[in-house]
Amino acid sequence: MKQEMKYPSRRQWVHRLCLGHLAAIAVAAAIAPSLAQAQEDKDKMTPIATPAQTGAIELGTGPLPGATARESWHRQYGSEFARNVTVATLTPFLPDPAKASGAAIIVAPGGGFRTLSMDNEGYDVARALAAKGIAAFVIKYRLRQTPADMAGFEKSMQDMFTGAARAPLPAANDAAMDLAPQLADSTAAFRLIRNRAGQWHIDPDRIGMIGFSAGAMLTMATTLATKDARPAFIGNIYGPLGSMAVPKDAPPMFAAIAADDPLFGNRDFKLIDDWRAARRPVEFHLYERGGHGFGMYPKATTSTGWFDAFARWLDMQGMLKPRGTARD
Repeated sequence: MKQEMKYPSRRQWVHRLCLGHLAAIAVAAAIAPSLAQAQEDKDKMTPIATPAQTGAIELGTGPLPGATARESWHRQYGSEFARNVTVATLTPFLPDPAKASGAAIIVAPGGGFRTLSMDNEGYDVARALAAKGIAAFVIKYRLRQTPADMAGFEKSMQDMFTGAARAPLPAANDAAMDLAPQLADSTAAFRLIRNRAGQWHIDPDRIGMIGFSAGAMLTMATTLATKDARPAFIGNIYGPLGSMAVPKDAPPMFAAIAADDPLFGNRDFKLIDDWRAARRPVEFHLYERGGHGFGMYPKATTSTGWFDAFARWLDMQGMLKPRGTARD
């Protein structure tokens, strides 16, 4: 005998739906605190052991004068940071020889000259550039001393960034005087790469530099305040863009910043006008959103596309192909 199928009544359907919603709410309520805790743990500065830094080459600029705190590392936002760097190094990321263009670039991470975002603004950038055929070198430049304990360091960073958002921008010459150890490190990095250009199959006339935040300040100071570095092209990524004196032979510049950058986004961008007035090549990307320090972090904002734009710009400058190769 065929059994008659019984369908639930409308009231039963509603009852079951309500139970299902309640169960889903209960599951979400249980998961939410763990997700919030995971995000809080990711945002927190967590001390880690100093990594091996395989392949890092000391730049020979000596230990930071008067330094007492030793180099230490921590993790935050899923990235590794170095602080109290007293000995500068350069870490090469060389491209596949079959893709190598002969061009090279020094990558300067940021961190207010008190820490260095070694992954997000250093190693990750260098790997992406090497994949494009450019020999990339991450510079771990010497930093200003900060408290050795994590609590003291966190407070010093909060005070620094709060003050940076209100402080006037330094003039180029003042910045150069204040960055003497860092400028010595960046100049030594250019010298080292040129000395080993044959070993690394690099064209010594096609070495550029890209910096992020404080690293962008170092890039600009290296370009404008030194005679020995002579970068062939430069990238200024969410660094200050205030007016500076531009030399007649200033290199092509790529600049990118988010309008909602709390440090430099609400200031003037006269540096771009200065480059144009000097009739030097410049490309400028002002993203609506992205904040400060977006680097290689994947975000839902268009600022995430800065690297692709930079790579296309490098290609336009002839840096992604061997010298003398015709571009499409």
